[in-house]
Amino acid sequence: MQLNFKEIFTAFMVLFAVIDIVGNIPIVIDLRKKVGHIQSEKASIIAGVIMTLFLFLGKSILNLIGIDVNSFAVAGAFILFFIALEMILGITLYKQEETNPLTASVFPLAFPLIAGPGSLTTLLSLRAEFRVENIILAIILNVILIYIVLKTSRKIERFLGANGINIIRKVFGVILLAIAVKLFAHNIKVLFV
Repeated sequence: MQLNFKEIFTAFMVLFAVIDIVGNIPIVIDLRKKVGHIQSEKASIIAGVIMTLFLFLGKSILNLIGIDVNSFAVAGAFILFFIALEMILGITLYKQEETNPLTASVFPLAFPLIAGPGSLTTLLSLRAEFRVENIILAIILNVILIYIVLKTSRKIERFLGANGINIIRKVFGVILLAIAVKLFAHNIKVLFV
């Protein structure tokens, strides 16, 4: 087992930016208003399990349908690019479905809000570059942070205010945009070699 703190930190930051739990606080609060109560533990654990399973099984699933990790990473770079545009420009490209109070902690919170197309694509893209144990630690750290944010979302919203959340969202949007470009450039080279 080779732990590399640079890889752990980079993977953590990439996932943190993609999941954008701080930027999603307004969505979490709206969801709480609609359904009454959100099970923070359940949502965090299910999201963590989905991400970890996809980290291990994602490549096999792709092989089954005849897609290599680099092609998936390029597609993932496009998804990250659009998520970053949403964050920076304040537009919505992804449409939310109606919510059910009984399953709100699982759908849409754990999936697709936390463990959605962006984070799952990111995990496979990270796997193409980083060691698995470092990515797992990054997932665990993100799940802990997600749990804390979900538990304290009302306090965070009051503390940061709408402007604070917008600023954080835009900063992480720019970081994510840079990551998407790097991911695209790195994997597109491999495809054409």
